[in-house]
Amino acid sequence: MSHFAKTFHPEPEPERYEFRTGPFHHFDLPRRDFFKVLGAGIAVFAVAQDAAALQESGRQRRRGEELPREISAWLHIGEDGSVKVFTGKVEIGQNIRTSLAQSVADELRVPFESVQMVMGDTALTPFDAGTFGSRTTPAMGPQLRRVAAAARDLLIEAAAKEWSVAPEKLVAADAKITDPASGRSASYAELARGKTLAQAIPEADPVTSPDHWAIAGKPIPKVNSRDFVTGKHQFTPDLRPAGVLCGKVLRPPSFGATLSSVDTGPAKALPGVVVIRDGDFVGVAASTEREAEMALAAIRAEWKTQPQPSSEDLFDYLKKNVEAEAEGHSAHETGSVEDGLAKAVHRAEATYTIAYIAHAPLEPRAALAEWAGDKLTVCTGTQRPFSVRDELAGALHLPADRVHVVVPDTGSAYGGKHTGDAAIEAARLARAAGKPVKVIWTREEEFAWAYFRPAGVIEIKSGIASDGTLTAWEFHNYNSGASGIGTPYAVPNQRIQFHPVRSPLRQGSYRGLAATANFFARESHMDDLAHAAKMDPLEFRMKNLSDPRLRAVFEVAGKSFAWPRAKKEPGQGFGFGGGAEKGSYVATCAEVFVDRASGELRVVRLVTAFECGAIVNPDGLRNQVSGANVMGLGGALFEAIEFENGRITNPRFSRYRVPRFRDVPEIEVVLLDRKDLPSAGAGETPIMGLAPAIGNAIFDATGIRLRSLPMVPRGLKILR
Repeated sequence: MSHFAKTFHPEPEPERYEFRTGPFHHFDLPRRDFFKVLGAGIAVFAVAQDAAALQESGRQRRRGEELPREISAWLHIGEDGSVKVFTGKVEIGQNIRTSLAQSVADELRVPFESVQMVMGDTALTPFDAGTFGSRTTPAMGPQLRRVAAAARDLLIEAAAKEWSVAPEKLVAADAKITDPASGRSASYAELARGKTLAQAIPEADPVTSPDHWAIAGKPIPKVNSRDFVTGKHQFTPDLRPAGVLCGKVLRPPSFGATLSSVDTGPAKALPGVVVIRDGDFVGVAASTEREAEMALAAIRAEWKTQPQPSSEDLFDYLKKNVEAEAEGHSAHETGSVEDGLAKAVHRAEATYTIAYIAHAPLEPRAALAEWAGDKLTVCTGTQRPFSVRDELAGALHLPADRVHVVVPDTGSAYGGKHTGDAAIEAARLARAAGKPVKVIWTREEEFAWAYFRPAGVIEIKSGIASDGTLTAWEFHNYNSGASGIGTPYAVPNQRIQFHPVRSPLRQGSYRGLAATANFFARESHMDDLAHAAKMDPLEFRMKNLSDPRLRAVFEVAGKSFAWPRAKKEPGQGFGFGGGAEKGSYVATCAEVFVDRASGELRVVRLVTAFECGAIVNPDGLRNQVSGANVMGLGGALFEAIEFENGRITNPRFSRYRVPRFRDVPEIEVVLLDRKDLPSAGAGETPIMGLAPAIGNAIFDATGIRLRSLPMVPRGLKILR
């Protein structure tokens, strides 16, 4: 691992681009009410004084800020033996409902089918900062194992007391406690019957090592998978309570436009239509979507606009609008880059550009809001239910304990659903209408008004010695972000800096954050250096790499891909890319074919080797890696938001190109299961090696170096 990776810790991007985590909140269900709701049984709680250490918010308690006085449940074993587990994490397609249930079942010693996950419900689950950053598996997985271990110990103690034997003589397995000496046994259901036993999570961490996992580590199918394939599962847009109205919101014509005047009279005159204006918010609600659209079209609004940058000026704009006050906050320097460049026999300098891209989730932003007196309940797809609760409370001037946010399993997010935009809109309309209101953003609204993956400019200067070792590395990222900005390669002289910029578009988290951009620039540049040194690209990387885990995935990917491969025909090319981020390691090899006559590019084959410690569910992990590669094709090749003077000019799938079935190559995923290491997340890192691998393969096929993402928005025109 490089010196940089050990010493440089930039501010996490979700905290830079998104709303900061709010104050530590009290929980809604005290112990007595918890048992009233779920009935008698065995429960494990977080006690107030220990709660802060158990959360994943990553923030310290502020001076004078009180911790919650109540307790909150993590797990409940009912009198029928059912197991309910509570977590503020949400399921957005990454299959954590399955993997977390596996960990609990494994530690509690119960059948997997008996575990029911209660997720993303601010009235029931403990506070959680959100589902992002590949943090669920490394943070929530061990935490729920501790919870399950505490429940198992409580059951053992209950049996020991009943049988008057020492607890250490009893064995927990298959949802029952057994006394091997006497042969007596009691099921968890029997031990829970008629009891209201509770225990706090212990200080110790008595979790089972991966070598002894019985349920975790197995390829268990996705929970409720049939419901998703048959359409039985209800996403937020599918919810239709009695009397629900359809809501629509008036949008400005461009970014930065302000409302000069508005006449809502024609809309109010329509039968059954509710119209509301609250500051800059103007919206309507009606019985059907068609009626709501007609009411919105009847509103006469005048806007004051102001000049805005356009796509053609983007990269010059980013370089000229650096936030001077933030300069130097995310900087790292060791040795002397100038000396390193002076000693180099080969020097390289290049600029890479990154376009804004959209998340394009299958389920656009949607929310269903309903009031009961002064209490609000909102169902919405979000990665941060507690943060959305705070947004709603702030926008509607309510105490947080009067706002209840529920997150149904959601149709993807990719980092794009941190905020509560649709939830606030639905809640404002529902309060005015006195009825439930559902707001579903159109695809055009999703493309135009959701936030984007940040665009950026990356500049690199580097040098190598005659033996191919790196002597200097200077790396500047403008706006994209600092995730993955460090180099894993050994280089004595480094200068690495992230430069925040006043972005012309709304921007925020995206799968992999800025690491997709930083990996692309770094691994493309390493390929250029390898060619300058007249070395094989994989051999060159290995020569400058000491991290054994990264070396391992490079070796495995190369072996599975049969690297180096001889070309069998003109237009064929092979490329390599990889790195380490968020505790996991990836290496991707790509084969491409470029038709030199037409300029058409085809990605033929991908091999990705991935290592994230001990594997909880190999099938789920393989799906994550494959899905990351498919999604990454878009950002690597053709996805880009186009805008002119504050207006998005390609706000629909007919004009915004995402990967299609015909774009998907053969994909081979090789997993390295490191049972000797803690499990890390896999939602983000697998996407990072793809773009540089394809870019390097294009260079190998054509001799043309493409330094912009997307690389071929309209084909390889340069070849025609």
